[in-house]
Amino acid sequence: MKMAEEKPARKKLENLGAEMLDEIAKDESPHFETMLRSKSNVLYDEAIGCLRLGDKKEIRTFVNVAQAKKFMQTVAVAAKCKKFLDEDAHTSIRGLFYQLKYSLGEEMDEELFAEQEESNPLIEDLEAALKLKREDLNLNTDRKGVVAGSLVLLDKFGGERTEIDCAKQGRSGWMVPSDVDNGMDFISVDAEWVLVVEKDALWQRLNEDKFWKKENCVLITPKGQASRGCRRLIRKLANKKLPVIVFTDNDAWGWYIYWTIKTGSMNLAYLGNDVATPEARFIGMTMQDLKDYDFLNKLTIKAKDVDVKRAEELLSYPWIAMHKPWVAELKSVIKSKRKIEQDALQGPRLSFVGDYLREKMAKKKFLP
Repeated sequence: MKMAEEKPARKKLENLGAEMLDEIAKDESPHFETMLRSKSNVLYDEAIGCLRLGDKKEIRTFVNVAQAKKFMQTVAVAAKCKKFLDEDAHTSIRGLFYQLKYSLGEEMDEELFAEQEESNPLIEDLEAALKLKREDLNLNTDRKGVVAGSLVLLDKFGGERTEIDCAKQGRSGWMVPSDVDNGMDFISVDAEWVLVVEKDALWQRLNEDKFWKKENCVLITPKGQASRGCRRLIRKLANKKLPVIVFTDNDAWGWYIYWTIKTGSMNLAYLGNDVATPEARFIGMTMQDLKDYDFLNKLTIKAKDVDVKRAEELLSYPWIAMHKPWVAELKSVIKSKRKIEQDALQGPRLSFVGDYLREKMAKKKFLP
């Protein structure tokens, strides 16, 4: 039990329960207070360069007909997470749902949760209230993201200590786990910068060319939208003073992947700078590439109405609209109704994607 007792998350859950018991002892209604996680309480903090929650609170009390069930569900989630920490056992948010679905007692044929959509927001409420990440509560999400490069980690999981050398993972790379904080330490980081590549196919292309070795970088693909674990790893590498460069498709979806890495997302605004990397810069692809690389003009794809609408949405975000180069890019996509995939850079030859990145790095052709 020693490991469990040392976890700050366990102590915070104990304090939460003790406060409720103290209220009951005083003949007061126990309550739970968390940050309001609605869009109206999300703001862009220019001082730290990321999205965060404002000061609005949400309070649930037990002696309130409208709030009693949700209060009880919240307490049940907190109690179950403490049990996981006591046992030093992990599960998914899906596993938590099934642990709690019928947990009101053997004599009661009534479910506590009908759908996982009921339990998921309560986990986020606990994260926001206790200033924790769900991984601190021994809750995992799907693994997503792959790494190659001069990065060595120590994984202390399941009572074992495993050294992981990301330069020796072959064609598959190292799969980023859900939790890169608890029981995971950096042994060494010999790379000079980080390249985040939107697509796994392009990551494989660059990995085969040993781009990460030739350019001394950590090569990461989030395989689309970056997971919490992947964003957290990028943040930790940035904390090591490694510049972070992001490479995505030329469309609103790829660009949003970049902005999620850079400023965080509205859904995870309660985690703030823990999952955001404001110092990240964007290397491509851009509409300017059509002028700089003529062959790309024959390899564009017609943007659909949903692509144009998404670009218009990005223009409405103040933290994006404040940057004139991004406004120009988005307006160009909306006007031309064209987009370019990363894969198009393989048109001249398969290895051209590496030349493209080297040239833009050398000329410092970045967007903020």
